[in-house]
Amino acid sequence: MPLYVYEVVLADGTGGEQFEVFQKMSDAPLATHPETSEPVRRVFTEANAPRAWTDTQGKAAVSDKNLASRGFTKYVKTDKGTYEKAAGTGPKKIQRK
Repeated sequence: MPLYVYEVVLADGTGGEQFEVFQKMSDAPLATHPETSEPVRRVFTEANAPRAWTDTQGKAAVSDKNLASRGFTKYVKTDKGTYEKAAGTGPKKIQRK
């Protein structure tokens, strides 16, 4: 269901407060504000479409620096079966019991 932006039409014809409403595409546009009954008009804005995702963006999203900056701790499994910290503020090592 699309998210539509509406604005209140002031007495002089200019735009006032803006608000968002989820509506079906088949629904008629609102004519009045749902809470105040003031006249409104739909505002046309840039579409919020997903952008293409690239491998470079994926690698950057899970990089050690990015994970640490967002408060995550990343561990890497060693040959000995333990996990050593690669990024973040958690313990230096964790062992499987």
